[in-house]
Amino acid sequence: MSTAHTGVRDLFSLEGRVALVTGASRGLGQGLALALAEAGADVALVDRSGAPQTVRQVEALGRRVVAVQCDLLTADAAELGRVVTEVTGELGRLDVLVNNAGTIRRGPAIDFTEVDWDDVLHVNLRSAFFLSQAAARVMREAGGGRIINIASMLSFQGGVFVPSYTAAKSALAGVTRALANEWAPLGINVNAIAPGYMATDNTAPLRADAARSAAIVDRIPAGRWGTPGDLAGAAVFLASDASAYVHGAVLPVDGGWLAR
Repeated sequence: MSTAHTGVRDLFSLEGRVALVTGASRGLGQGLALALAEAGADVALVDRSGAPQTVRQVEALGRRVVAVQCDLLTADAAELGRVVTEVTGELGRLDVLVNNAGTIRRGPAIDFTEVDWDDVLHVNLRSAFFLSQAAARVMREAGGGRIINIASMLSFQGGVFVPSYTAAKSALAGVTRALANEWAPLGINVNAIAPGYMATDNTAPLRADAARSAAIVDRIPAGRWGTPGDLAGAAVFLASDASAYVHGAVLPVDGGWLAR
């Protein structure tokens, strides 16, 4: 990816780039896909549903869009490779991968089941790694690219009643650093965004608990839950030439939660 530009504004442009976003039907994934499209990228959406609403919104921005149906809960490395092949076949290239798709299972660790452990690790960690591997093979041949993993506050903290989610998100931060070390010489920047407490489907049970929600907001210096739009700037930064010398970073976008 070229770093020759005429001005700061151009550093953040994604014109001519292709971005693949997983879990793009709603919430953070939808917001990330739209942010990259607004910055100029054509977008591939990978989701179990095909993300029809997001497709329409990207098209309304005047960008090319491809929807690929894939269930990351069951996909193996070969299937994830085929996803990348389909995207590059349809859109001609792949410059940015955003590993956003995730799932969460809640329960006390002492009673936690194998299924709830394995499912979360498969979607949140295994699929992210093997999709990154497939994308990196394409990016290596093209001379570089950007991989953005969506980490979590639980990449830094332990949480309560979410042992498999904490394990996956902590590991994803480590994998981000490991891949950055190996792939920086290939021109591939691997970084992560760690959202704070966001108003999404995953946090609906927390927001429905008035006492728990109030306690969370009370600790956030910004004084509110985050929204998908709060990740837009960080995503465009890490996808663009503005972050050319940023490798292996885990960037909190948390309203100040970790600083408290």
